[in-house]
Amino acid sequence: MTTQTAPVATQVRPTRDPATTDVSGGATGAGQPAADRGRTSIADVVVVKVAGIAAREIPGVHDMGGGLSRSIGAVRDRVPGGRPNVGRGVKVEVGEKQTAIDLDLVVEYGVSVMDVAQDVRENVISAVERITGLEVVEVNVTVNDVHLPDDDEPAHTGEARVE
Repeated sequence: MTTQTAPVATQVRPTRDPATTDVSGGATGAGQPAADRGRTSIADVVVVKVAGIAAREIPGVHDMGGGLSRSIGAVRDRVPGGRPNVGRGVKVEVGEKQTAIDLDLVVEYGVSVMDVAQDVRENVISAVERITGLEVVEVNVTVNDVHLPDDDEPAHTGEARVE
């Protein structure tokens, strides 16, 4: 006597946009609560912006990003109608339920770099988890530069060449 097994059906899932992440799986049906009817997707740029704003809220953070991105950002900020890029200096990896964040900072001279980094880390984790619902597994902080008090003063070149 031979037994045959029924073929196993496989389910094909639609391709997901890599720039968005499913935060909650949804169910359908009239018996489901409204909160369970559908899925919520969060784009990577949302996490980038939330993390960037949260990092800039910390006293001692002067700017964010590496040297080149800060230079380009300074030019962009001076263009009429241009808006500051709150995502400058922020890189994220977003999974289905978790995210990892990398931050590049410029700190003010005289502040404790370790204290600023810890405060930034705590504020970013709190803001991203509260706003997006994603679990933040790590926040890596790289301090690229120290802003000196005399960096904002215009350079004095001596006497004017033209009267």
